[in-house]
Amino acid sequence: MVTRRRSQAERDAITVEIGYALASACFLGGVVFATIAGPAAVWRLPHTVEQSLLATGTVVGGVLAVMRVVHVLWRFGSQHD
Repeated sequence: MVTRRRSQAERDAITVEIGYALASACFLGGVVFATIAGPAAVWRLPHTVEQSLLATGTVVGGVLAVMRVVHVLWRFGSQHD
């Protein structure tokens, strides 16, 4: 495997893509968390239900955010190889 130095434009493109991946992942994670855990903030629910909604929202939002970063960067890598 032979490696070559990347040009400044290629390094800039990678940096922008990483920023986009992180920003879109944060947005997606926040929206999913708010959708799942939102009812706990709006309505008076039993404590166990509130805790379950918060935990579920955190886990699902986090997993989807990580999946978004992987998807965006994987797609970028396959297009530029």
